[in-house]
Amino acid sequence: MPHAHNVRTLYKLILRLHRGLPEELQFLGTKYTQEEFRRHKNCTPHEVAVFMKEWSNYAIVLAQQLGATRAASRVQFGQTLPGELLDNLRDEQIVQLYELMEAARAPKGSGKEE
Repeated sequence: MPHAHNVRTLYKLILRLHRGLPEELQFLGTKYTQEEFRRHKNCTPHEVAVFMKEWSNYAIVLAQQLGATRAASRVQFGQTLPGELLDNLRDEQIVQLYELMEAARAPKGSGKEE
């Protein structure tokens, strides 16, 4: 039960943080988060640990970046992934990451973000 509570708490926190993003990034981030949490519902304990760590780090970075938007008018969201992390991704993860990047770069109103 505590595990399910922790997952739910993190999920809700991330969705609340997304409300501070520009509209197109909010939609994309929320949709991606929902899909990822749904995909990982029945993963192994090791995968759970990695999943929770990475999504917790995401929430921390996003909260910091959203805090910085109050101090500056233009803040870029996200961060560069280290090469060694990219080297460890499976092919399907690389494709998914590429598709996410393309959706994030799509001009507003192009329909690509849906």
